[in-house]
Amino acid sequence: MKKYLVRQYTTADFEVWNAFISVAKNATFLFHRNFMEYHKDRFQDCSLLVFDENKLVAVLPANRVEDTVFSHSGLTYGGLVLSQKAKLSSTILIFKSILEFLDGNGISKLNIKEIPGFYCDFLSNEMDYCLFILQAKLIRRDALSVIDLSKPFAFSKDRKQCVKRGERNDLVVKEELNFELFWNEILIPNMSKKHQTNPVHSLEEIVLLHSYFPNNIRHFNVYQYDKIVAGTTVFVTNNVAHPQYISGNNDKNELGSLDFLYHHLITNVFNDKNFFDFGISNEEQGRKINEGLLFWKETFGTKTAVQSFYEIDTKNYTLLESVLQ
Repeated sequence: MKKYLVRQYTTADFEVWNAFISVAKNATFLFHRNFMEYHKDRFQDCSLLVFDENKLVAVLPANRVEDTVFSHSGLTYGGLVLSQKAKLSSTILIFKSILEFLDGNGISKLNIKEIPGFYCDFLSNEMDYCLFILQAKLIRRDALSVIDLSKPFAFSKDRKQCVKRGERNDLVVKEELNFELFWNEILIPNMSKKHQTNPVHSLEEIVLLHSYFPNNIRHFNVYQYDKIVAGTTVFVTNNVAHPQYISGNNDKNELGSLDFLYHHLITNVFNDKNFFDFGISNEEQGRKINEGLLFWKETFGTKTAVQSFYEIDTKNYTLLESVLQ
């Protein structure tokens, strides 16, 4: 049975890691080390590299908490990142090698939040098969509202009326390089009032990330007579546009500002993408749906995709040994 070398990431691997991410079949800029390390003080990194002799064939973005490894607690998605040439048989052996390595280093559990398939450049469901063989436990499933921009879709009558309302109120959408106005006047006050929390990214962090990824992190403000009334920060990958943050002032319903903004993004700015991802509408680890939020997203013409979260006993790597005949 073929053996793969597995070792933990070090800072000396920065360039080789990023070079691999840039050509992998199921990676986005979130797996670039500059993105992963903006909050490295919050996580104990446990990312892994897998080699076939001297050739890097897979990586696992990950962090460690006691005897559990997560891929990845600080990212929207994770999982095993593979080359475009990866086959099912080699992936089985690669993942077996990873689990054996973790088991041998005192790690009893591996938790994975899968990257949704529509983010990937190529079909990449090898891990789903491995998880089945490993008897992985499904611990969470999120429902994402997504528009497939390659297929016909339609805004509801109510959404169209709200877009018209925005036009009547002389709203204007502008792409901005400055995040400060939105963060300080709209986003932070709204999140503090509604959720008693702050954005995951501080203003300083999102500015830093934008400096690293100017084509992947884009920001748009909505103005009425030069006054900001709403805004959004969009994470952009090869296939997907996903508003990471979107918020409006207290007059957003009367102005139609959020509907006007989404309409502009979907029909004008990102109409060349394959998918527009509104994100999740569920709460409580996927077990409850915010019905009002889901209804609003579906009136834009979204359909449902899912993101699955799994827990694996690393000792179960032996279950992969008998799969290949």
